[in-house]
Amino acid sequence: MTTYLVTGASGQLGQRVVDHLRNLVPAEDIIALVRSNSAQEAFEAKGIATRTGDYEDLESLRKAFDGVNRLLLISSSEVGKRADQHRNVLQAARDAGVGFVAYTSILNADSGGMALAQEHNATEAALRESGLPHAILRNGWYSENIAGTAPQALEMGQHFGAAGDGRFATASRQDFAEAAAVVLAGEGHEGKTYELAGDTDFSLSDYAALLSDMSGKPVTYVNLDEASYTGALVGAGLPEGFAAILADSDARAASGALTTQSRDLSRLIGRPTTPMRETLKAMLG
Repeated sequence: MTTYLVTGASGQLGQRVVDHLRNLVPAEDIIALVRSNSAQEAFEAKGIATRTGDYEDLESLRKAFDGVNRLLLISSSEVGKRADQHRNVLQAARDAGVGFVAYTSILNADSGGMALAQEHNATEAALRESGLPHAILRNGWYSENIAGTAPQALEMGQHFGAAGDGRFATASRQDFAEAAAVVLAGEGHEGKTYELAGDTDFSLSDYAALLSDMSGKPVTYVNLDEASYTGALVGAGLPEGFAAILADSDARAASGALTTQSRDLSRLIGRPTTPMRETLKAMLG
């Protein structure tokens, strides 16, 4: 029997990974790593076993990984702490004798220049140094990252950003989840680095035009410099550090950080990626 463990299983990506993994392997072979009783109860109600573990508690991870053959490390949401947290996961995986690790990194991690990529690059290096058989899943931008602000854009008639004419090859969170499940369940992925992104790309001006077309309300794209966009995000209520990272990502998108000609994502999931129009349709009801 092969045992599959998904870390960060109660997050928006992790839940989708577990749900799709059930289509690929027996449910009784899946373990969801959780931190809360409510998450444990939710998975167990669906017939999925859980173990408790925290990225900052090495001993809890060692116990959680006991007997696990294949592990998906979904990157931590705690920017600034992630590199150390991920090293704990990899150390525990080595100690527990895990046979394969897949890691969710970021698109063009080694070439895009995004501040957000720094901890991903550190983790990729740690993964290579660990000696663990592994695959790197470099996830692009989720369509939901952009579409999530559609109600505000419709209300204001403007979508703000700092990407200029930069292109975004987005795909739905579900697309990325299915790819992660396929790699975790499948064979022949050791040593591979996948650049995962949508089949088509668009500029934020294109996005604003699509939003206008779908809603019947005029929306224009307003391009700001990186500092001004950071200030706008802080004004909208985001913490300054997170706002700066988002603005940096937009600015790096202007030079190609969030697009790729790779079709790794659609090849892995065996179908075309979900167009932004479909994600927007779901968001707007």
